Amino acid sequence: MKAQLIRIIVALFLFGFFLLFPFDSAGPSYVPFLFVYLLAGGDVLLRAGKNILKGYVFDENFLMSIASIGAFVIGEHPEGVAVMLFYQIGELFQGYAVDRSKRNITQLMDLRPDHANLKEGDTFRKVDPAVVKVGDIILLKPGERVPLDATVIDGFSTLDMAALTGESAPKDVAPGDEIMSGCVNLNGVLTLKVVREYSQSTVSRILELVEYASSKKAKTERFITRFTRYYTPVVVVFAVLLATLPPLLLKEPFDPWIYRALIFLVVSCPCALVISVPMSFFGGIGGASRRGILVKGASAIEALAKVQTVVFDKTGTLTKGVFQVTQINGSGISDEKLLEIAAHAESLSNHPIAASLKEAYGKPLDQVRITEAEEHAGKGVTLKLDGKKTIAGNRRWMQENGIDILQSATLDTTVHVAVEGKYVGYIVIGDEIKPDSSAAIKKLHRLGVERIVMLTGDEQEVAKEIGSLLEVDQVFGNLLPDGKVKKLEELLIETTSGATLAFVGDGINDAPVLARADIGIAMGALGSDAAIEAADVVLMTDEPGKVGEAITISRKTLRIAKENIALALGVKAAVMILGAIGIASMWAAVFADVGVTFLAVLNALRALRQ
Repeated sequence: MKAQLIRIIVALFLFGFFLLFPFDSAGPSYVPFLFVYLLAGGDVLLRAGKNILKGYVFDENFLMSIASIGAFVIGEHPEGVAVMLFYQIGELFQGYAVDRSKRNITQLMDLRPDHANLKEGDTFRKVDPAVVKVGDIILLKPGERVPLDATVIDGFSTLDMAALTGESAPKDVAPGDEIMSGCVNLNGVLTLKVVREYSQSTVSRILELVEYASSKKAKTERFITRFTRYYTPVVVVFAVLLATLPPLLLKEPFDPWIYRALIFLVVSCPCALVISVPMSFFGGIGGASRRGILVKGASAIEALAKVQTVVFDKTGTLTKGVFQVTQINGSGISDEKLLEIAAHAESLSNHPIAASLKEAYGKPLDQVRITEAEEHAGKGVTLKLDGKKTIAGNRRWMQENGIDILQSATLDTTVHVAVEGKYVGYIVIGDEIKPDSSAAIKKLHRLGVERIVMLTGDEQEVAKEIGSLLEVDQVFGNLLPDGKVKKLEELLIETTSGATLAFVGDGINDAPVLARADIGIAMGALGSDAAIEAADVVLMTDEPGKVGEAITISRKTLRIAKENIALALGVKAAVMILGAIGIASMWAAVFADVGVTFLAVLNALRALRQ
């Protein structure tokens, strides 16, 4: 780009000099201008020739070459130079703007860690993060970037999370905390135990998402590609007709009509569309990434801009997903015994509810006492504990097994327990609503989202109470994972034509629903690998408020792209008509083409400021 800039500056100086001080020699008067022309546009002529040999005739290189050569043929030498020179200035500016728009994306590549300080015996050695294994111990010094997802086993420090989450507030960490790769250690020395290999780490997944985003085009981009494929040949045909038919039919000189046809070709160059529209989307993706929102391509930006239905999973999305035992109510047995039975019953499950029961019990679990254990997703478990048939789960699971239960008047999750067909009590497990969930729902309403829905496996009564507190439009409870997919498909049918439906979730069981929605949004910071792979948008924090932010960014991006299309086509059509009827000159055409491109690219850069 630097060499191109120097060449253009030299060409501009010589062009201005020859205009002010005409070259006086015995040779043809066009020679100085031809020299400047080749200096400024020799590479364009070369590209046009190579593309023609490859079968790609109709592109902007071809248009500019034909228009400028035609100007020389009819004796308009300064105009011929101006066409090529200002086209090159436009190209230079576009290149700079594109580089700037990409910078927001490529800056994410700086997340890639240079090394990891791997512990070997009593010493630490710098190694490639890719060779570090799960369970290895690494040392993190102040100023270094966390190379792999790990757990702090020694030390206290503060981490800069801005590159990952878009949030400027640093995060304090202590022994026992899990930290993500890609963030920067600000002060203390930390000893870490690696929990994921590099290929599965947060930073690796982000880089994969960035690479994927660059390859996914929006419908608007694909339309522009198809449009220019037919637009340019049609323009050339019209230019030929404009140069030949009027002089033949009206019996006038050819030169004025050829001049008008050349104006037509110059104005018709599709640079403003070809560059500014993709750059608008790329700018939007880059701007979103700075806010901790990773969007998998322009197609996701476009779909997100048209969202009119947002469906939320409850646990871990609108609520914290951190369960704690809040009540124990034994019936015929002590509360301590009820908790012991429930903890053993759930001991083979990885569900957060099971984890909360085991944590509340706080004693080692004797797996020898458990036989014939079977988990029923979304319902509960059956097993034999000390040889006795034991059932634990929600109210529906109890009813299916013919167990009469006590009702618990609470918004929280209730685990009921029965032994040998006899009900022995229930345990209430609380899940706190996230602080910004209510504000997130209100923001979506302000954005004009027509319908906000919550899906959950919780009891319908409990789900309705939570939905009412959050002002959700519709709530559907008692849903198993396959039930969520079925309900989502029903909601998709009900979605307004031309609008899209977004599903927001974070768990493993959300992956099928994320994939089925028009656009899936995963809570990336705490989300599962399966959910992130299935999603179109990944939020690097667990804040539901980011959903409204993502929709706002996407709508602004799509609006900018459409503005550029309208600007380019509108101005070009006007100048084409003026040129065809003899009002606009070649200079006007040159400045119209470069000017429209300049304005469109400048407008596209607004997408970066999110």
